[in-house]
Order: sequence, then C-alpha cells, then structure tokens
Amino acid sequence: MPSMVSRCCYSNHALADLPASGIVDVPLAQTGEGIAECELLKWFVKEGDEIEEFQPLCAVQSDKATIEITSRYKGKVAQLLHAPGNIVKVGETLLKLVVGDSAVPTPSSDVLESVKPPGSENSPDSKLNKDTVGGVLATPTVRNLAKLYGINLYDVDATGKDGRVLKEDVLKYAVQKGAADGPSTASVSADCREQLLGEEETYPQTFAEVKWYPDDKTVPLRSVLYAMYGLWGFQRTMVKTMSMAAKIPHFHYVEEINCDALVKLKASFQNNNSDPNIKHTFLPSLIKSLSMAMSKYPFMNSCFNEESLEVILKGSHNIGIAMATQHGLAVPNIKNVQSLSILEITKELSRLQQLAKDNELNPADNSGGTITLSNIGAIGGKFGAPLLNLPEVAIIAMGRIEKVPRLSDDGNVYPSPIMTVNIGADHRVLDGATVAKFCNEWKQLIENPELLLLQMR
Repeated sequence: MPSMVSRCCYSNHALADLPASGIVDVPLAQTGEGIAECELLKWFVKEGDEIEEFQPLCAVQSDKATIEITSRYKGKVAQLLHAPGNIVKVGETLLKLVVGDSAVPTPSSDVLESVKPPGSENSPDSKLNKDTVGGVLATPTVRNLAKLYGINLYDVDATGKDGRVLKEDVLKYAVQKGAADGPSTASVSADCREQLLGEEETYPQTFAEVKWYPDDKTVPLRSVLYAMYGLWGFQRTMVKTMSMAAKIPHFHYVEEINCDALVKLKASFQNNNSDPNIKHTFLPSLIKSLSMAMSKYPFMNSCFNEESLEVILKGSHNIGIAMATQHGLAVPNIKNVQSLSILEITKELSRLQQLAKDNELNPADNSGGTITLSNIGAIGGKFGAPLLNLPEVAIIAMGRIEKVPRLSDDGNVYPSPIMTVNIGADHRVLDGATVAKFCNEWKQLIENPELLLLQMR
C-alpha cells in the first residue's frame, strides 16, 4: 500500500527553490519536566508570513498544560511541518524559517490545503492514486470523519468550493455506502459522531438512516477522544494515569455528612458579600476544613515512592480539584491551602476554573498536587468510587447535597441536607482505621465550622 502523506494540510514543496544556508529549523523545545511529546493545537502563522522575534508561532498542549511556542528569530515562514492535531516529539522540527535575505515563495491557497506525494507531478504515472488522500481538499475534521467511517476521500463526490470535500459529502457517501456495501462502523458511538460533526451544524442525512451492520471495527482511542473533545492531551494523561492507578490496591471508605451548618455558612458569606466578582460556594469551606483535618493526619497528605519503598509526607497542602471541561478532565491544585483563608481559596479556585475553561492552565497549576477532591455533586451524582491520582495516596469524591428525611430524638421526621463522601486510599500506605479517624475529623469540622476558628492561623 502506498505511503500516506503525513502533512495533510501544508505544502511539502515550499522549500524547493530556497538556498539551504538561509533555513533555520524551529524545534519543539522542552515544555516541562518529564514531557516527551505535545499535541499541536493551532498555528498562529502560515507559510510566507513575515515574523518578528518572540512572536507566537503556535500553541501546543502537553499532558499538563497548553503552551505557546514563540520564535527566536526574525524572518519568513518557509514550511510548516505539522498539522493541528499531530503529536510532535520534543526536539522534532515544527517549522522552517528563512532568516536574512533569503526569499520565500508564498504558497497559493490550494497548496496550503492540498498536498500531493513527493514526485507525483513528474512521475510517469501522474494519475491520482486512489489509496492516497493527500491530493484531496478537505479539513482535518473531515479527514478524521472519513477515517472513522473507513472512507477513501477520493471516492466521495465533493460539492465544496474548488472541489473541497465537506462533512455533508462524507455523510451522504456513508448513507449510500451503507445501503450498498454495508460499512463496518458500528463501533463508533453516536456521542462521538455528534461531537465530531459539531454542535451548530445540521445535515439532511441522519445517522439513523445508515444501515449499521454487526461488523467489528477497530478505532484508535486517540481518534475517538479527539472526536469527542477536539483534543488529545488531557485524555492521553487520563489514559496513562488511570491505567497505572488501576494496578494500585485501593480501598474505599464512605460516610454521610450533615451539611446544615455549611449551607448556612455559605448563605451568610453570600449575603455579606460586597464584591460582585466573588461568588461563594460550598467548595472553599470544604477545602479549608480538609486541610485542617490533614494537619492531624499527615499520612493523608503524602505520596508513595514505589522504587525506594518510601512515603514522603508533604509539607504543603496542595489540594487538587478535578474539573470537567469541554477539553476533558483537568486537575489543577490550590497551593499551600494550610496558609490560605477561605476567601483566598475562593479567589484562587475561581482563577483555576476560568483557566481550565479557557484551556490555559500552565504546568505549575497542574503539578505538585498532594490530594485530590472530585466534586461529582456539581454535575449531579451522589456517590462515586474514585481512582487515585498518582503518586497521591488519597482521593475524595463528594456527592451532591440533598435533603433526606431524618428522625429527631423525640421521633419527629425532619429534612436534613446530607452529602455522601467516598474516600479512595492507597492500601500500601493507609489503613482503614487511619482513614476513618481522618474522615471523622473532617466531618466534625464541616458539621461545626466554628471549630475552624480555633485552629486558623
């Protein structure tokens, strides 16, 4: 089978007439400790652009953060070597620049959108090869859709400008192929397809019209997650860390906490709030009380070194908050909670939430966590069994606060706001008694928040 052209959206002939002496390779630099590769999110420049020193060239996403790559040189963009969505190794060349007086030919719009295999124009058999998608005008999203369906883009009738293949064209062909040949695409979920096609566009053909046959199809996890979220960085991290965490001997401890005092405390904060930019929630008080409880049980705030069989008791309480974003799961952490007030925690939490929403968390925000809170109650669940965020030894899932009936001492029924918490722990470091005592301490501080005043510095 002929080799596929990897740079599906950028010219690979842009340097044909350039002197080599004026060309500078711009590699992907080391973006953080332990980072070996990044996903290219988008380009800020195109071939032929004049650029200045320190001008942003592109945005990449590592396992931990989104980072802008800037230019060390002044010159012209000669060639972009990767398309958005590609995984680039550290040290690999991202693009080529021409510095000095060397001239750069400006590619036409067709060149930027279409690539042919090297030497195809001068070869005896210059006819387009049906197994090669390089010469088809199509966006990366359309190409991904075609791959998920196992469709050769050369077989699709293009209706877009200048012969561009559109999403509608691929869908129409999928319907026709389903009626005639029976595509083996049943393993691609409806949710995945909906995300891939975009939420704002509708098409005359629906997936219900396609005749799905019970054939198996192997789809790379990267393609599925890219279709669902549009990014691979955070999901790649989740795949790696959860695979490792599943091998750790976990145990879980479940408790119910009365949040009547917490509800009143939050209402008091909000009623006396004079800053319109601050929104008080339950979470900052839960974070602060968690830090207070960990001060009495320091092994909850530790990490385990499997190679040396050592437990490192962390001095700082860097409490990670699991955040579900449109880009996937992010777990930034609030640093030094033991030294922060509830108001300071509220502001820092708001900052991290906004950065996560905009996909702009930096490596410092995501690294150094010592324990994790997963607030599943914000979405709607009331119970969860979380897996550890290694190398941490504890993680806590908090369900939603809901009113349930309770009996008073005199036998009367009354409503009580109850939250269920589930503590997942590394059984190599923690035992059930330690976790139970820690949870009792945390529960007491939540149900009696006035006790926080006795220990606050």
